[in-house]
Amino acid sequence: MSSRQNGRRKPKAEINVVPYIDVTLVLLIIFMVTAPMLQTGVDVDLPQAESEATEQKNDPPIIVSIDKDGQYFVDLGGQTSIPVESEELLSKVTDVLQGKPKIQVFIRGDKDVDYGKVITAMAALKNAGVPKVGLMTQPYQHQQ
Repeated sequence: MSSRQNGRRKPKAEINVVPYIDVTLVLLIIFMVTAPMLQTGVDVDLPQAESEATEQKNDPPIIVSIDKDGQYFVDLGGQTSIPVESEELLSKVTDVLQGKPKIQVFIRGDKDVDYGKVITAMAALKNAGVPKVGLMTQPYQHQQ
């Protein structure tokens, strides 16, 4: 008698890996699609409450000021407090960065300004190619 005639088949000791490959491929595609979406925040090195003053480089820094009404102002070297709209901020900073790519950039915001205005300025500076944005604060005053 042959093995076909007795109706019994010997079980195989192999693992079917095709479903695992399919699942792995789907997970890979999901991670590739979602990874760029995870970087939506603005990278900022925030100063401490009691921080030391930053050392001044040769070129004066770019300072973006935001007053309590939410109006933007830019200090570009010799020109001080030029009022700008949020759309103009990107182009003005990009123009300066083309000539001086390592220039320091700071944001000076009023303590009563809306947080969204500061984030808008930080996003515009990041889009302009600024690697680090500093936030200017008043020195901490000890109450006596």
